[in-house]
Amino acid sequence: MVDMWEKRDYLPWRRTKDPYKILVSEMMLQQTQVERVVPFYNRFIKKYPTARALARAKLGDVLTAWNGLGYNRRAKFLHEATKIVSDKYNKHDKQFPDTVEEIEALPGVGHYTARAVAAFAFNKPEVFIETNIRTVLIHSFQGLSLAKNGQVEDKTLLPLVAETLKRSKMQPRDFYAAMMDYGAHLKKQGIRLNSKSRHYTKQSKFEGSVRQLRGAILRELLNAPATLSQLIKKFPESSGKLDVVLRGLVRDGLAGRDGRHRYCV
Repeated sequence: MVDMWEKRDYLPWRRTKDPYKILVSEMMLQQTQVERVVPFYNRFIKKYPTARALARAKLGDVLTAWNGLGYNRRAKFLHEATKIVSDKYNKHDKQFPDTVEEIEALPGVGHYTARAVAAFAFNKPEVFIETNIRTVLIHSFQGLSLAKNGQVEDKTLLPLVAETLKRSKMQPRDFYAAMMDYGAHLKKQGIRLNSKSRHYTKQSKFEGSVRQLRGAILRELLNAPATLSQLIKKFPESSGKLDVVLRGLVRDGLAGRDGRHRYCV
């Protein structure tokens, strides 16, 4: 399906079957481009090579290691997931959950992530779809023939994924890697079909967004606790948004308050 020189075997998570490391990669890849994830993944795995190592770390240290990747709740969910894995599984012969039901029960893990981990770590023939696979199905497997009003729903493409996986006679992890790599290749050739999917949503502008402000405030709090007044001085142009953003960080468990009424991580 994909020429040898188009395979992305250089991706570090392709060189492991460790479910923890694959879970880290899948959490990082959510809403983030592959090439941007690679250096973050390498640094993160070097610092936290096992689920137990990450579970034992302080959340503030985990967020610092994640800093710059964005969507920091993913780091918190991953931290919580490894605590569950460490407590529930590391004490037994079963070192990591290996069914989609168990994996999907972990914090921050959804339908796609659970099945991707099961396929890449345990070579299970689970059926799932993501953006590059959609591109392949729509472009090369007449996926548009299943469209209604010009758009395709994933539920109509999933049987096509299952059929293609079965007919390929490939190992599940190899099949999905090939599909994703071919989809990435098609996009590099200018074949962009995301808008044909009913599930496509254009990502909002980052510059000047609440997401950007959340990240900036969190970086500030990772350096040192700060009061609302201190943060207003630091971000005067965003003073009207600070209270809402801070309450959101507290609600998401990314920040808290200390005895001196300072926000902290």
